[in-house]
Amino acid sequence: METTVKNSLFGTGKFYLGALGIAVPIMLQGMIQSFVSLIDNFMVSGLGDISMSGVNISGRITFIFMVYIGAIGTSGGIFLTQYFGAGDNEGMSQAFRFKLIMGLAAFIPYFLVCFVFPRQVLSLLVIGNTDAELILSEAVKYIRIMTIVGPPMTVSFCIASCLRDMGRVKIPLVVTVVATLTNTLFNWLLIYGNLGFPRLGVEGAAYATLIARVVELIIFIVVYIRLKPPFRIRTARDIPEGEEESKYVSRTWLGSFFRVDGRIFKNILKKGSFVLFCEMVWIISETVTTAIYNGRGGADVVSGMAASFVIGDLFFVAFEGIYSVVGVILGKALGSGDLAKARREKTWLLSGAAVFGFFMTGVALLTTFLVPVVFGRLSADAVSICRSMIIIMACFMPIWVYMNAQQAVSRSGGDTFMGAVGDVSVTVLIMIPLVLILGIFTSVGPVMLFLYIKLLDFIKVFIFHLWLKKERWLRNLTLKV
Repeated sequence: METTVKNSLFGTGKFYLGALGIAVPIMLQGMIQSFVSLIDNFMVSGLGDISMSGVNISGRITFIFMVYIGAIGTSGGIFLTQYFGAGDNEGMSQAFRFKLIMGLAAFIPYFLVCFVFPRQVLSLLVIGNTDAELILSEAVKYIRIMTIVGPPMTVSFCIASCLRDMGRVKIPLVVTVVATLTNTLFNWLLIYGNLGFPRLGVEGAAYATLIARVVELIIFIVVYIRLKPPFRIRTARDIPEGEEESKYVSRTWLGSFFRVDGRIFKNILKKGSFVLFCEMVWIISETVTTAIYNGRGGADVVSGMAASFVIGDLFFVAFEGIYSVVGVILGKALGSGDLAKARREKTWLLSGAAVFGFFMTGVALLTTFLVPVVFGRLSADAVSICRSMIIIMACFMPIWVYMNAQQAVSRSGGDTFMGAVGDVSVTVLIMIPLVLILGIFTSVGPVMLFLYIKLLDFIKVFIFHLWLKKERWLRNLTLKV
């Protein structure tokens, strides 16, 4: 019986229950965050297509920043998870330092884009749009306030992602619930001026987000101080009597913060550079395609496409859940040195991801019923675009969930080069030229343009499948640094 299980395509029920125990809270957290965005857009949509479009294009800048922070979290998480499996607290702390230092460094370009040159940058997203000037006026109001959101969002994410890397997923979930309720309340108060508050429109939505992020940060700092997680940055006072003081520990927290292990930092940066490169190429390609979508009409196209992705975020949570559970399970096995177990569980996880993807297609199709409820105040053309986009995205869920699991397997062992070969090559050599040709030389609408582009994901999955067979991911990184 044991031999059968070891060599089977699917794992035991106990294995998948354990995996769901990690994935479900993460997906719930993501779903709650998506509901925040949904509520934001529902309230802003009441202001019309122009305001909805303005919030959307300014949100692209914040989205790029979040993708960068996510890539940094992924890079540090590859090592933190394995150090957790090896029981190396100092290694975990160094990975946490990496996330904070690299994440906060990104605030400088984020500030320049959001506060100094917002109109110049945002205008690139509405080239050819018939309502560009009106949209930009609303977008600039929103993005200047969102500038302040960067630092608290970064610190909160670093703490939350480290807790998830250890498999402690319930705390980030609870904090997200609190932040969501805060955001929703202040949206209601500030967008339309309820209970005597000023009516601020799109600026009210930005202020609500800022307040919620500050509340979230305060809670995470309290959790960090009281919980004293193993990845925390220790001072001399935290060293038990009789234990040898590490050279990476100072008398003050700030002093310890800057005592970085150069070898670990270099190794994370080396592995993480491919992750960051892949994510940045992806976000650039998404930004280019968004700009082309937005140029295929007026505010109805921008708001309709934006609305579809807002609802899509409700089922896109499957990606983060699958990615995290694969990283945690395989990272622990690799960090403990049990390569046979990691190889076996990789097969189980990929098979489970394939099945889960089809389940998420059904969930995604159900969300089409939300379109007239949430975005009924948008124009009829915008609602039609939104519904068509959701149906297409639902059909792609199995391939997308499986592709995310493949990426997670590769990165769990530090093989970040797979994405550069499979993902970036297809994006740069095929996708971007294709979208430019279709955008410039044809009149293909935004929905069909999206469909043609996403068909290329089948090529990526095939490349990833061949790459994983080489087992370059099957490595214990804690022995190398």
